[in-house]
Amino acid sequence: MTGVDEYKKGGGAIASTSEGTASSAGVDRRAPPTRCAVITPYLTKRALRGQTERREPQARLDEAVGLAAAIDNLDVVYSALIPLSEIRPATFLGTGKVEEIGGVVKAEAVDLVFFDAALSPVQQRNLERAWAAKVVDRTALILEIFGQRARTKEGALQVELAHLNYQRSRLVRSWTHLERQRGGFGFLGGPGETQIEADRRLIGERIVRIEKELQQVKRTRGLHRASRKRVPYPVVALVGYTNAGKSTLFNRLTQADVTAQDLLFATLDPTLRAVDLPHGTRIILSDTVGFISDLPTQLVAAFRATLEEVLEADLILHVRDISHPDSEAQSADVADVLTELGVEVQPGGRVVEVWNKIDRLELEAREAVLNSARRLTGVDAPVVVSALSGEGTGDLLDVVERRITAGRSTLVVTLAAADGEGMGWLYRHGEVLDRATEPDGAMRVTLRIAPERVGLVKRHFGSRQVRGT
Repeated sequence: MTGVDEYKKGGGAIASTSEGTASSAGVDRRAPPTRCAVITPYLTKRALRGQTERREPQARLDEAVGLAAAIDNLDVVYSALIPLSEIRPATFLGTGKVEEIGGVVKAEAVDLVFFDAALSPVQQRNLERAWAAKVVDRTALILEIFGQRARTKEGALQVELAHLNYQRSRLVRSWTHLERQRGGFGFLGGPGETQIEADRRLIGERIVRIEKELQQVKRTRGLHRASRKRVPYPVVALVGYTNAGKSTLFNRLTQADVTAQDLLFATLDPTLRAVDLPHGTRIILSDTVGFISDLPTQLVAAFRATLEEVLEADLILHVRDISHPDSEAQSADVADVLTELGVEVQPGGRVVEVWNKIDRLELEAREAVLNSARRLTGVDAPVVVSALSGEGTGDLLDVVERRITAGRSTLVVTLAAADGEGMGWLYRHGEVLDRATEPDGAMRVTLRIAPERVGLVKRHFGSRQVRGT
């Protein structure tokens, strides 16, 4: 069986260790959950040599357990922090720790070990031999979660592309059974290609096909964006660390029913909905995949087509879980990913911070957060909300409207009372702020519109009927 066959049979990075059956009588006999151990290594202060870690080890372990819990049919029976003075090339951990964890794996009948770090193929192979259990690293687990959550064709293609790039990187000295040679083809003669070369070639061919399909997806999304710009509706994108509450906020603002769970990576595929702001401005709100620290580079590249909604957005709402003890570190991780995508995160830019989950805070902590928000003024001021209860969402919509309409021109257009067609035209092409009837019966309409469209209004109604304010 080749490495590609193993990948397909396993369904991705993690293959089930037991199979469920159902009798002819229809009795549900589901497979028992896979027993999982979570190991989070971290360098001690001495090993860091004066450098600082962005997040606390316990917060990293909690996140790792949450990642494992996001996989269907995994039961975390053991978790541990492992301090390291150095990283060993062969097994990442020292010999003593490898043996210690091996004892736990055996005692707890662990089938799968989630190692919360990036492992080389050699390290993964050596740990699997030492522990007699399947070992997956952080990249593999995140890829597995994405594989389970993708629903659209685009999402599935992006996940498969990331999986294959990861799988290709594993075809280096890790699959010893792939090193045998095949015979040549007919008259070609020669020693033939090794199994590992054949697998690498097959994976490479599949990657090329997927990339071509994703280019078509990219073109289609580009056409959709171009059509929206002709309307035109501004695009507002929600971004944030995974499980920050983006989908709950999206549902609150759009009255939609997007999957929103207290689960890492509950949302994978992008969702867009139209939203009318308090004074009538219509926007397109986009919900996107959550970010995470140490996001696999394969995923950043593979999901660039999805995240183009963020790149093209007129305004970006950075949703933060302000109740999370690691909120500051999560915010920095999101800023890193946005910067990698080419979005400038700077004062006065197009990013607005939204401090979510205020409802989770005790009274004293809540007041501290509100005071912190009040001290930040102007365009840098965050908006404090609870997506769950709706608290603060009205203020958020006001802020979005002010930022979206900043720099727009305000016109007053005078229409005949019976000019229904003209009134409809104004509603289609601008934002009607006010309507008033003049003593002579004419209708005076106050309109807010993009500066480049002022000439269009004047050409349609004539300069005499249009004046600025």
